[in-house]
Amino acid sequence: MYLVNSAYNSDIASMIIRHRQFQIDKLLSQFPVVVLLGARQVGKTTLARVLAADRDSVYLDLESASDRAKLSEPRLYLSAHIDRLVVLDEVQRMPELFRELRGIIDEGRWRGKKAGRFLLLGSASGSLLRQSSESLAGRAAYVELYPFGVLETTGEEALWVRGGFPDSFLAPNDEASLTWRHAFIRTLLERDIPGFGLRIPAESLRRFWTNLAHQQGQLLNATRLAQSLGVDAKTVTRYLDLMSDLFYVRRLPSWHANVKKRLIKAPKTYVRDSGLVHALLGIPGREDLFGHPVCGSSWEGFVIENILAAAPDHVQAGFYRTSAGTEVDLVLNLPGRGLWAIEVKRSLAPKPSRGLHHAQQDLAPDRTFIVYPGMECYPVRENMEAISLGELCRKLQ
Repeated sequence: MYLVNSAYNSDIASMIIRHRQFQIDKLLSQFPVVVLLGARQVGKTTLARVLAADRDSVYLDLESASDRAKLSEPRLYLSAHIDRLVVLDEVQRMPELFRELRGIIDEGRWRGKKAGRFLLLGSASGSLLRQSSESLAGRAAYVELYPFGVLETTGEEALWVRGGFPDSFLAPNDEASLTWRHAFIRTLLERDIPGFGLRIPAESLRRFWTNLAHQQGQLLNATRLAQSLGVDAKTVTRYLDLMSDLFYVRRLPSWHANVKKRLIKAPKTYVRDSGLVHALLGIPGREDLFGHPVCGSSWEGFVIENILAAAPDHVQAGFYRTSAGTEVDLVLNLPGRGLWAIEVKRSLAPKPSRGLHHAQQDLAPDRTFIVYPGMECYPVRENMEAISLGELCRKLQ
């Protein structure tokens, strides 16, 4: 069991907030608008309040009817705060604001106010990006706030077991962490998602999400998944779009390479937070996880999420698999650094699979890594290195 005292909790949380604050501060000094995206309870509001406390600012929570009422005449209200940072939380609640923001920003530029005007927080990526990308083109920077990662915390195994949501990872013990995750899942399905105006039965969505957790890291077969849930394939696609849009599920696309082989085209699906995987499957802690069939694929998803969180902007990511079984878990095309092939192993003595060897021949990557739960980094064979997750994430940064 992992035990965490309250002083340690406070120190870890403060350190992570300072690190993230520095990143957002830099963007606010460059752009009129910074859009901070991420799942609910991932820490967006806490970070925004810290940023706002260091500035002359105004904070509006658009889940609040009274705060929404202040924006009934948005241009009138926001123009009165031209010299303040305006924080708009859950901004997807008022999509009509985006067109107004463009005019307000452009007016402010004439008055010399070019950066640090608005910090927008949103819990739904696709809809928010569609609403803002055209209206705020060239005026906004977009940042996805991930759960806590290996570069921000100590205790990689505890992070894997509990997941990276702050209240789950920093809970005083495993039991409290699991209780928080169960409550979070229930609140999300029964209150938060209906709050977006979506009429999906909570139990149906829970069964869908749990089914994805059972199939962590597997190829998406919407027809088979629909049959197991008693719905049609279109409904499965709608559920998958929703959970992806809310940052709870990742569709990892197949890597399209110019090779003379039949490539698997279906994406892989992952429940993005490992702690939620374990809660959905009723896995209470470390020992139960090690004996569960999902252990290896849970570790794979955990590794992939941390890698993608550490990877630079504009990285292209996918997995490579041929119909003959040649496979590599993650392929990254890094701007200016070439193609990286990454295999994930749970063993402390990792050995490259034959499929990885063939994938090297097919893809000719610039670097190949096997990520494993040990701490040493060492060559496995020519142009292939065994590496810890933390060290690989540091290389990416």
